[in-house]
Order: sequence, then C-alpha cells, then structure tokens
Amino acid sequence: MNIIVQEVQKGVGALKVMVKDSIDIQGMKTMSGSKALMQSQPATTNAEVVDRILLADCQITAKTNLHELAFGITGINHTFGTALNPKYPALIPGGSSSGSAAAVAAGLADFSLGTDTGGSIRMPAACCGIYGLKPTFNRVSRQGVQPAESSLDCVGPFANSVEMIETAMQIIDPTFQPIASLTQAPKLAVLDVKADTAVLDCIQKFFAQKSLVPKHVSVDSFESAFQAGMQIINYESWQAYGELTETGLLGKDVQHRLLKAAETTLQQVEQAECIRTKFIQEIDHLFTEYDALLLPTLPQIPPKLIDAENTVAFLNLTALVRPFNLSGHPAISIPLETEEGLPVGLQIVAKQNADEHLCAIASYIVNAV
Repeated sequence: MNIIVQEVQKGVGALKVMVKDSIDIQGMKTMSGSKALMQSQPATTNAEVVDRILLADCQITAKTNLHELAFGITGINHTFGTALNPKYPALIPGGSSSGSAAAVAAGLADFSLGTDTGGSIRMPAACCGIYGLKPTFNRVSRQGVQPAESSLDCVGPFANSVEMIETAMQIIDPTFQPIASLTQAPKLAVLDVKADTAVLDCIQKFFAQKSLVPKHVSVDSFESAFQAGMQIINYESWQAYGELTETGLLGKDVQHRLLKAAETTLQQVEQAECIRTKFIQEIDHLFTEYDALLLPTLPQIPPKLIDAENTVAFLNLTALVRPFNLSGHPAISIPLETEEGLPVGLQIVAKQNADEHLCAIASYIVNAV
C-alpha cells in the first residue's frame, strides 16, 4: 500500500503504533519522504514521543511515508510512493501525514502519529475517514521532530475512535487526563465559513440526526488568518529546508513551493504575527460563551488522485484547518460521509490546553442520539 517507508521492531506491547517519518527513531534515518535526505545520518536518540510510546509497552511496527518534507497537502510522493487511501482509493490520502492516516484506516495500527503544521493531521484524517487530533501548540513534545523549529507544528494521533485518540494522548502527553463524561451538554457554535454545498449539507444532516442545534457565529479575521499561516509556514520551511533546493533531489512540487517560499519577507511575517494576535483574541472571545466551535475540516470533497498532481492548485483545501495552527488551539477531525459515500470531516475546536475537554465534546457529539 506504500504506507510503510521502513519496518522497525520496537517493543512487544499490545498496541501497534506507526510513526511518521519526520519523527526520529534511534538508529534509523529520518528522511521525511525526501530523496534529498536519504544520505542523512541515522538518529542517535529517539524523539521524546517515541520514548513515551515504548515506555507504554507499545509496539512500533513501522515508520510511515508522507508528502515530501511535510510540505504538501495531497500526500502524493513519487520517490517513496503515494499511500493508498484505503476507504476511498480513487481520492488523495491527504497530506502531509498521508501514510499515518492510511495505516489506521487500513487497520494496520491501533494508532499512529502525524504532525500538523497547516492541517497535516486533520486533512488526511478527513480524506481517509478516520479521527485525527491536532493538540494545543506545545502541548506534546516536538523534541526529535523535523523541522526542529516551528511556531505552528504539532505532533498528534490518528485513530479509529475518540477513545483511542484519548489513549494515544495519555501515552504521548503524560499531563493528558481523559474526562469520563461531561456533566452538562456543551455549548456549541458553528463557525460560518465558505465550503461546498455537498460538505455543508452533509454536516447539517449529521446535526439533524444527532438533534444538535448549534448557534452560528463568525470571525472577521478568519480568512486573514489562513493567509498569515501561509506566510509563516513558507518562511519557516525555507529556513529549515531551503538549502535542499540546491541538491537537485527534491520533487518538482516541493522544489517549486520552497523557491516560492524564499520570497517571503520578514515584514510579511511581522504582519502575519499581528494577524495571529488578533485572530487568537477573536477565537478566545468566542470561548467565553461557547465550549467548542464546529466547522468543516475541508471546504470540499477530497479531489481524485489523478487530478491532484499540482499541489499549489489545491492549497485552498487547508483554508479551514490552517487558521488553528496559527492560533494554536486544539482541533479534532471526526469522520462523516455523504449519501453518495464520499468523505467529509467535521472539525471541532476548543480552548487552548482544553484538549481533554475537546475529546469529551467530540465523544458527546459522536454518541448523541
């Protein structure tokens, strides 16, 4: 299925785990899906999250493929192969954590780890019809995760249930304490955003089935937050990987994106940081009244693989996820499906460091009758 980059034998525990190949495992190369890093030295230590998985007596069975350098959204990788979307094989698996999502969707792992800088957990979760959590920024250790420096990136889990997401979080974040059940119904609000009718209709029908009637709210700086997130990821990705554009070993799409990213100025980054501050204030203000914000994970049905070679043409797919990388709020994608059998993700966002409450709300929504 082109999910596995490198097979590993670690641990003998009950839970089988796979780890994105931008996360260090001692003695193995961290290649981030790139031919340009194939000659890199093996990691001398485990990433902190890997140590925590092994201490929990889990079995790490594989490292998973990804969109090259975690700098793409389709999951297409011509060097190591593109992970098949197990449930929707004609569609993209989503990026960048494509292999990690596909492994869980295929039942090859109890949970897997991905990283999310601009939607790279939530997007493939939505594409592959599984659950994916981007924790609060800095909630989960990034020690031993590439790129080494990021003001957006988060390590988080994929699973086939909210309960397994919570189990994974307890393992990789020792401060995570699941909430057994909510003491009262959460106050929910739908964030009004632009999305295709098929997506919005699917979510609305789901609300009706669950007898959920959330109020509608808006955020003035939402679209600006998307653009600001793009400026920051471009600047930081160029700082991390710009030198690789001189190797001649990068895929065409990533080479092009990085060279374009090189044009990002410090002034643009400073403006983006101002938007970050404003957006956080607006979202936090909504959380003085509501427990969670609901919106689609993706603004459209995931495209077909045959149509998705041009990554840049599909960057709008991150329009609804990227803003919450900018703000740092925790967000989970839960899987829905249209009447035609196509995948839709429902994204749920909560207060910063309320990751446990977010999972409890997600469970409440999924189990509502």
